[in-house]
Amino acid sequence: MATRSKRTLKEPAKETPVEKARYHHGDLRQALVDAAVALISEEGFNALTLREVARRAGVTHAAPYRHFADKEALLEAVALEGFRTMSREMRERMATAAQGPLDQLCAAGVAYVLFAVRHPPHFRVMFGPHFNHRLQIDEPEGEANAFELLVRCIGSGQAAGLLRDGDPRALTLTAWSLVHGLASLFVDRQLEEAVQGLEAAEALAQVQTHLLITGLAHPGAGGNSDSR
Repeated sequence: MATRSKRTLKEPAKETPVEKARYHHGDLRQALVDAAVALISEEGFNALTLREVARRAGVTHAAPYRHFADKEALLEAVALEGFRTMSREMRERMATAAQGPLDQLCAAGVAYVLFAVRHPPHFRVMFGPHFNHRLQIDEPEGEANAFELLVRCIGSGQAAGLLRDGDPRALTLTAWSLVHGLASLFVDRQLEEAVQGLEAAEALAQVQTHLLITGLAHPGAGGNSDSR
């Protein structure tokens, strides 16, 4: 594992009024994360530096070091924000779906794809080669993360005799691979639906998740699906 180089910081420059207001209101960290997301979206990863993020946030170049040791630490904050937002959006969509496990699985998959379409900078950071360690993602107490949501849906479908038997984690990896691949195709604009807006993305995600569920169906389920 690579080690981070030590930095010798000079005496921080005097805070500007904007920086002082943000810092003392407790949202300087979020302002820096937001600036990083905007910069990645507009100019790509090559343009991302702590100095440029500070400039966009309207603070001194030394201010980011109050919260982030280096650029990787800032990207980690962006990724964690993305994972938490994605899990929340999945839970919210699942809450509006019917109670059957297959409807829940479909809702989770569609929400995953739509998150990527709405938040491409976050998605790229979350799954990009930016970190030298495994991210530790802590959801709010009692809330499942995105992968756990899929595992629970798969397990419920198996218990109801709707999905094929086997290791639920293996089936979950199959489901995740499909929705993640579809999400990546949208983010990288490799599909014509990628330029047609959210409705087109949602429609295609619905079709693909239904096909996925058909493939995972228990051979004896007789084609019955609570997703229809």
